[in-house]
Amino acid sequence: MHQATRASGIRSTGAVLNKRIPRRLLQLYGGLTLYGASMALMVRAGLGLDPWDVFHQGVAEHTGLSIGMVVNITGALVLLLWIPLRERPGLGTLSNVLLIGTTMDLTLRLLPEVTALGARVPLMLGAVVLNGAATGLYISARFGPGPRDGLMTALHRITGRSIRLMRTALEVTVLVSGVLLGGTAGVGTVVYAVAIGPLAQFFLRIFAIRETESGMDFEERRGAGILRLRSRRMSRYPGPSCADAG
Repeated sequence: MHQATRASGIRSTGAVLNKRIPRRLLQLYGGLTLYGASMALMVRAGLGLDPWDVFHQGVAEHTGLSIGMVVNITGALVLLLWIPLRERPGLGTLSNVLLIGTTMDLTLRLLPEVTALGARVPLMLGAVVLNGAATGLYISARFGPGPRDGLMTALHRITGRSIRLMRTALEVTVLVSGVLLGGTAGVGTVVYAVAIGPLAQFFLRIFAIRETESGMDFEERRGAGILRLRSRRMSRYPGPSCADAG
């Protein structure tokens, strides 16, 4: 009985997600676009980038490629690591590889250089908040994680170590490598590291796709008296952990 109820719940969730594909696509591509824009704002603020972008910027300095192009190429290379790790990419994964770096470069072309500290600080803070909102949007769309997030969760699965440990190990590695290559780390890096988890969790809750409008899932009756109530909290917060963000 328990297995049948669980299977029915999974089918119900899948049906709801399928009905909301237009909204999910809007969240996916809106989130990825805003994510790339937030990364460009961090660059213009010049107060330090998130760990992966410190690495991307360092590689860009040595290759002559734009930072956005390095973001896309790095995403594609990380995605290749999924093959031996037996991870399966989704639409969101492939879109992440193609769109974030491209949007970042386009935004940088439109944004002028910012020199005044009084403007750079709020620009950096706004970029971190925008990044958190973008993370909540595209992860809540449930089209698959980004390549870097998938690498983290695959290592967690294979090693048995916690996601937090795998994330920390990866980000410390790319941060140190990026600094050695000439990437910009600073107060913005610290602010991002401290704030992005809570921000992503907050926006994941806001943008989570509810399984029903009312927060209750009344299954089709198969017999007299059979009724299942699904808690409103589970409907509001079905999304992934904030560890998927980034």
